[in-house]
Amino acid sequence: MSKPMKIADLKVHAQDVSALLKTLSHANRLLIACALTEGEKNVSQIESDTKVPQPLLSRDLGRLRDAGLISARRESKNVYYSITDPRLSQLVNALCNAFAPKK
Repeated sequence: MSKPMKIADLKVHAQDVSALLKTLSHANRLLIACALTEGEKNVSQIESDTKVPQPLLSRDLGRLRDAGLISARRESKNVYYSITDPRLSQLVNALCNAFAPKK
């Protein structure tokens, strides 16, 4: 288990942490981030995984992209998304561990 961060260390990054948490505070964006921790996916795959309707999915993918957390690449007619900020994967994995059903 890692050592807890000291308050003085966190203070330097508090605005960044707050912005990241604010971006993920919407359920759809959190679901999208969870889906992308499995690897690069196109819009249809993300929609299938998350059950988020396409218009809402586009909006939330845009917000995640604008925040610099994911990137998009076009291949023919498909747009593929992937996580670009490793802190997003770490945070989503920590949330999954914290909220996973206890065995």
